[in-house]
Amino acid sequence: MPGPAWAQTNTPSGLKLPRFVTTRSSPINVRVGPGVKYEVAWEYLKDGVPVEIVQEFDTWRKIRDVDGSEGWVHQNLLQGGRAGYVTPLMANGEIILHSGASDGSSTRATLGAGLRVTIKSCDGDWCEVTASQQVAGERSASYSGFLHQEELWGVYPEEKFD
Repeated sequence: MPGPAWAQTNTPSGLKLPRFVTTRSSPINVRVGPGVKYEVAWEYLKDGVPVEIVQEFDTWRKIRDVDGSEGWVHQNLLQGGRAGYVTPLMANGEIILHSGASDGSSTRATLGAGLRVTIKSCDGDWCEVTASQQVAGERSASYSGFLHQEELWGVYPEEKFD
């Protein structure tokens, strides 16, 4: 799994830093330091939120969210599942969810900026994802397909996994 060139492995967990994970439960207190004696900076009210672990101290993980905010959470509140946010490169704020890993494949859906997706796998160029959308007054819809990897926050450039 290629990550950033500055990835480290000399960590309490033995895993590389930085790395992406998701929140395990809700609510989750994010603290200003690595321990319960530190103040709560903010709280995650939903589970499955993608975050980037940027530092480790004992059983505490310093995380960064999509907005760049950083804080500390206990390792038990995080899981290895992958999720991300749609981050369109184009100004119109939407990207196409393709039926296959090709620009020539049919359109499954059009996704707006900031939509959370579950990431199944990435090949360095494309990621297979599932997106769920709730339209007011209607049932939720779930779409599976492929997005350009560069248009997701929650994976590194050229990262590969399945």
